Amino acid sequence: MVNTEREKLVEAISIPEEIWDIIVVGGGATGLGTALDAASRGYKTLLLEQADFAKGTSSRSTKLVHGGVRYLAQGDIGLVREALYERGLLLKNAAHLVKNESFIIPNYNWWSGPFYTVGLTIYDLLAGKLSFGRSKHISKKETIRRLPGIQQKNLYGGVVYHDGQFDDSRLAINLAQTCLEQGATVLNYFQVTGLLKENGKMAGVVASDMETSKVYNLKSKAVINATGVFVDDLLQKDEAHKKPLVKSSQGIHIVVDKSFMPGDDAVMIPKTDDGRVLFVLPWHGKLLIGTTDTPLDKHSLEPVALEEEIGFVMRNVGEYLTRVPGREDVRSIFAGLRPLAAPQEGSAKTKEISRSHKLIVSGSGLITITGGKWTTYRRMAQDTVDKAVETAGLSPRASVTTTLSIHGNKNDVDRNDHLYVYGTDKDAVLQLINENAEWGKPLHPALEYKKAEMIWAVRHEMARTVEDVLARRVRALFLDARVAIEIAPIVAQLIAGELKQDDIWIEKQLAAFNEIARNYLLIPF
Repeated sequence: MVNTEREKLVEAISIPEEIWDIIVVGGGATGLGTALDAASRGYKTLLLEQADFAKGTSSRSTKLVHGGVRYLAQGDIGLVREALYERGLLLKNAAHLVKNESFIIPNYNWWSGPFYTVGLTIYDLLAGKLSFGRSKHISKKETIRRLPGIQQKNLYGGVVYHDGQFDDSRLAINLAQTCLEQGATVLNYFQVTGLLKENGKMAGVVASDMETSKVYNLKSKAVINATGVFVDDLLQKDEAHKKPLVKSSQGIHIVVDKSFMPGDDAVMIPKTDDGRVLFVLPWHGKLLIGTTDTPLDKHSLEPVALEEEIGFVMRNVGEYLTRVPGREDVRSIFAGLRPLAAPQEGSAKTKEISRSHKLIVSGSGLITITGGKWTTYRRMAQDTVDKAVETAGLSPRASVTTTLSIHGNKNDVDRNDHLYVYGTDKDAVLQLINENAEWGKPLHPALEYKKAEMIWAVRHEMARTVEDVLARRVRALFLDARVAIEIAPIVAQLIAGELKQDDIWIEKQLAAFNEIARNYLLIPF
């Protein structure tokens, strides 16, 4: 059943004379958003991703849908206003995944309460009708009540403000599903290995199916490079020796038990010892703490947290909590790379580089989109497709994504039930248990995931590997890496049954998953 589904998608690209309107390279937030914008306008659209959807940066974010309080401090009003508008749209269009979260800034100086209240009131005003709620100052007593775990010595009070929180890779999967519903063809594990040109102009791509090694020449009127930190790799294929466009910056997050900060509010630590902000967020029953900002000279699909970054997070969060997490308390640790504009001579530190997106069209007509963040993915996509229409001479059609509901969208989800992330698919996931009662059982006492979710991931969410399922369809690897390693053999068996794979495949899958999962552990398994 499942292989047939993939085979149908592959069949769609197998006609040599077929010409696509738009081929999007990259299956992260920007690529998926771009494919959705293009397909929903009626353009014949193909998206190719070399690994899994959201494998890179787009599954490793701080899980915020936000305007960017620190960009307000830098005076980038335009970027903040745009992001706050997009934040409001996301809450409407993916209500099952995006929630209004209250954040508290603890104040340890008498002046910081009024200072942050004024600044955040401007933040609220910029959101206009799409505001998530007004900021306000709260007393020391109220701050302690809402943050039972906050350091009380020298505490004056707190400032509450509102922003959005979400599950990043779940949104990516739902975007891929919406693309399919809008008529696009989207394929993971398809690597673009070259570019096709006619008379020096972009005419398509050469792509390899990573599962079969079969190579395809795919013709297209427009090619969009939406590969995040890998944009320069594709740009080099277009114009060798081109100056790098992107500089990678790494951010890490540690995940600990909720007991370190048991309330429902998130904490924003406004100033760390390197000048960045730090967040402590409730997420899927755990606490997510991050992020760092470390410039890197190289990029990979599996970045690893550096020892100095771990020390930075532990040291800074330790100043704000009554119970300081130790290495033994870390359930998972993950690193993600941000594609920032490559620094020019004498440029600012990475934390001061604007996250606004940039569109570049090369001499051949290759369109590259870079920068930005999850919150503004839809606007980035709209701008990119507008540019593709102009560059490739496609018949102009207006974007419809401001009001386009994303797959699963549902307003009244019960967030106490972990299945809420499936939105309108929740009942269908549970119906799988009628097919096999065994699938109704949980995988592990420490996490709520059911075996049915593994089957659903393969049948309906294009998961192909153990890692696809445990890292991005459910978030086991990001929530508790040790538990993820323990349940991997059961998950491998379930996937193998669906994909008609043998014991050798299972062994290879477990070896590959365990190698990756070890990097999510602070203390070896």
